[in-house]
Amino acid sequence: MLISFIIVYLLISIGIGLYAATRVKNTADYAVAGRSLPLAVVIATTFATWFGSETVLGVPGTFVESNLGGIVEDPFGAGMCLVLVGLFFARKLYLRNIITIGDYYRQRFGRVVEVLCSLIIIFSYLGWVGAQVTALGLVFNLLSQGAISMAWGMVIGTLVVLVYTLYGGMWSVALTDFVQMIVITIGLLAIAWYAGNMAGGADKVIDYAAREGKFQFWPTGGAKEWLFFIGAGITMMLGSIPQQDVFQRVMSSRDVKTAQRGPVIGGTLYILFAFVPMFIVVAALMVMPEAAQLIADDPQKVLPRLVMDHMPIVLQVAFFGALLSAIMSTASATLLAPATTFVENILRNLRPGMSDAETLKAMRISVLVFTFCVLAYAITMEGSSIYELVAGAYQVPLVGAFVPLAFGVYWKRATSQGALLAVVLGIGVWLLWVASPMLHEAFPQQLAGVLAAIAGMVGGSLAPQWLPDHKGHVHHYEGSHEGAREGSLA
Repeated sequence: MLISFIIVYLLISIGIGLYAATRVKNTADYAVAGRSLPLAVVIATTFATWFGSETVLGVPGTFVESNLGGIVEDPFGAGMCLVLVGLFFARKLYLRNIITIGDYYRQRFGRVVEVLCSLIIIFSYLGWVGAQVTALGLVFNLLSQGAISMAWGMVIGTLVVLVYTLYGGMWSVALTDFVQMIVITIGLLAIAWYAGNMAGGADKVIDYAAREGKFQFWPTGGAKEWLFFIGAGITMMLGSIPQQDVFQRVMSSRDVKTAQRGPVIGGTLYILFAFVPMFIVVAALMVMPEAAQLIADDPQKVLPRLVMDHMPIVLQVAFFGALLSAIMSTASATLLAPATTFVENILRNLRPGMSDAETLKAMRISVLVFTFCVLAYAITMEGSSIYELVAGAYQVPLVGAFVPLAFGVYWKRATSQGALLAVVLGIGVWLLWVASPMLHEAFPQQLAGVLAAIAGMVGGSLAPQWLPDHKGHVHHYEGSHEGAREGSLA
């Protein structure tokens, strides 16, 4: 019965995605939905993209193990990233009428910085998409009572997402995200209400969490503990800003105000709603005798086991529908983002004369290739924590791509030489810290990388310029819908 409902839901998702694909006429339609999405859809696709497997499975598991302070990266850092994008970056980037975040690096610093930062961004998606694929495998494994292995579950789930993302691009992602956000919110709120009643009421659950010290957020130790806390906080808060999936939601907006408001509202909703799965898991601790053992073995399975063993079929359908929605909305966005970046900022540099039709075809092929690469990576990394996969993915763009973006936007004296040194020193110092147990145990590696990148940007920009300051030309794409033309004139 349960698996039948889930199959129907997956088919509906594919149908919505393929319907949306009929709107795709050119590259701008595929990459940024013709710059025509209204505010409600931008909010929904921003929220749904962020609300992935790590929020439903990873965050609650980490929360019960490490309290509120253990999840500073996500949801707090992740949600604040979207707020910061809306407040400080959306307007400035939207008015440039570009299609990828890599285009900005080309406009501001030239092709070398563009290619380096684009490669960094593409590489960082392996961990995030890998986390969603891992979660898909877990879901199908649970739904089939172990009949479908984790690896085959990954394959089946990935192919479903691939079908509509491959053909519809951002249009399919946006419309499926809108539906999936509704399923996520209704499904998880219903589960939370039932779980709270099982535990004796919401007030009892909150009191229990407080007594157990789960709401401890700020570090209680010395300077070293605070440094690692700050390092964890900025990983996704700043490391997610130079990411193509965030940028695509800004550029897909129909006007500047939508581009600004969408991420702010979506990010705020994400932080608030992330508490719902945490509430459910705390309730599970109160009503499931086996919860403690599950936390010791695999905390990611506490919530699914609560639903499967203690809730009626209607709520099982609601939960797995919400979980699959969360996973698929994130997976579709994170498959599309690196593919568009690769074609626009790597391939077009190798083949500068590509037509719009050739570019669109190349983006679809790139989605296909990246999907199979991620699937192989996820199967290889089977058994890794979903939360750790996601959190680790953002250290690379944090140390390599954030500083050139932020300084490029807000510091007029930033030069190509400074940006190049920022990338080289940021990545170099980070790798040194990663390779040395003594260093990364003494000082957070991501913070060391960011400080090195800032030093490279400031020093390289103020020093005599041995490298010329490059400004690159960017091809401006036009969507096929009226909203796109209006948006590009805003």
